[in-house]
Amino acid sequence: MGLWSSRPAPILGLRVIEASGAERATLVWSVAGLVQAVGDALAARFAACSVRGEIAGFARAASGHCYFSLKDADGGAASLRCAMFRRAATLLDFAPADGQLVELRGRLAVYEPRGELQFIVESMQRAGAGALYEQFLKLQARLAAQGLFDAGRKRPIAAYPRRIGVVTSLAAAALHDVLTALARRSPQVEVIVYPSPVQGAEAPAALVAALEQAGRRAEVDTLILCRGGGSLEDLWAFNDERVVRAVAASPIPVVCGVGHETDVTLADLAADLRAPTPTAAAELAAPEAAQCHARLAMLALQARRRVRTTLDTQEQRLDTLALRLLRPAETVRRRRAELELLGPRLGRAAQRVLERGDDRLAQLAGRLQRAGHVARRAEAQRLDTLEARLRALDPQHVLERGYAWLADAQGRVVHSVGQLAAEMPLAATLADGSADLRVTTVRPAPRR
Repeated sequence: MGLWSSRPAPILGLRVIEASGAERATLVWSVAGLVQAVGDALAARFAACSVRGEIAGFARAASGHCYFSLKDADGGAASLRCAMFRRAATLLDFAPADGQLVELRGRLAVYEPRGELQFIVESMQRAGAGALYEQFLKLQARLAAQGLFDAGRKRPIAAYPRRIGVVTSLAAAALHDVLTALARRSPQVEVIVYPSPVQGAEAPAALVAALEQAGRRAEVDTLILCRGGGSLEDLWAFNDERVVRAVAASPIPVVCGVGHETDVTLADLAADLRAPTPTAAAELAAPEAAQCHARLAMLALQARRRVRTTLDTQEQRLDTLALRLLRPAETVRRRRAELELLGPRLGRAAQRVLERGDDRLAQLAGRLQRAGHVARRAEAQRLDTLEARLRALDPQHVLERGYAWLADAQGRVVHSVGQLAAEMPLAATLADGSADLRVTTVRPAPRR
């Protein structure tokens, strides 16, 4: 961009070169001056405007400023860098996220350090989520509720695979990245490719067929599902419900590396392991050959040490046995001497056992005799007590204390004046005999 003027106004960075004679003055801009002039022109033309689109690459810096790109909601290739400073960001009533359809109010400006066009956001309002992103969120919530993304169902990846399967397009750059990474890091691993388109309407069914084919053939230890980066529309095949369920149902552990680090698909969430890129998927699926060699060398060293230790121990044992076989007479002599020592010890031990048994029997006999005496004395005392109680209950003793036993003519005991009447005959039994009586008067006791 160049400007011509016979009497230029003073502008930062503007250098005026005047020609002599009839030559016109030529204005030569410095970079800062030109960028500032463009920024001033944009500010004058687009001082306040509104724009609608989908958020992409949203990031909030530690300072509180927000940076992101705004893409056309209809999937167009146009993109606009946006900056929303902390003052405006604090006024938001929602949390911005990638894929959201928003309406921005602000102004166009030029970021001078890089000469980039950017939109300075003064306010942001939700205009509804983008159609694909909204579908993505709904499907994610439904499949998560069914447990397809649970960490508990994810399986460990084979630590040392012999074969790795790759599900992707033969024309994809991701296949080249995976093969290059495996050839560089793990040349000992065989790679089997299950080709499938990774974009377009036919991609979901083809991906499902490739995953099922790998599962039926069961010839690999790990599956890599991958493709390069792209827009949400480009990666949509990996958000298809059929593909997500096929990944979760795969009998072979799946490493999913789709897109770049910031791209997340539902297939990533359903896979047993998510890799940020296809190259990272290859690195996670197979260990580096150098590490394997180092591990093998360490195991070989440990095995040699253990074999050497075992051989040394067995050699010493053989030497000991050989020495014992060379002198059998000495062994017999030692055993005979041991038997001669054990014989008297056995006799003394038996005598001590018998003596202890006799002592024990004598102690038990004494205890039994003493227990018998004690039992007899206790029973005698009990009998004396019972005899005294029985004697005390003898009616004869009661009669000896001055009492008499009265009975009517029928022999019934008289114990109340209510049973008596005048001229009634009675029989009285005393301690030393009996007497016949006749009632003359009945006097009941006064009531109290």
